[in-house]
Amino acid sequence: MRPLYYSMLLLFKDGAELCVNDVIEKLKPEYSNFKMLKPAAVREGLMTAQTNGLLDETRFDLDENGELRVYWKVNDYGVQMMTSYIK
Repeated sequence: MRPLYYSMLLLFKDGAELCVNDVIEKLKPEYSNFKMLKPAAVREGLMTAQTNGLLDETRFDLDENGELRVYWKVNDYGVQMMTSYIK
């Protein structure tokens, strides 16, 4: 099994635009028992990927509960790094 952070990044490799809840839902089948598969930890991981230049914020909106939802998408540099380092 891949590290959770790697699997999070690979969800974006095909150009998907995802928010924290999307990432959690897609990873639940394989990582549901991981303590880090929680909104705050996933958000931190995505923000770290953004800070490292792998992901870009694309938009934000409010969810059905009025909570801010941020969406990210991989950029060219991110695809290059994922292809080179995550097999």
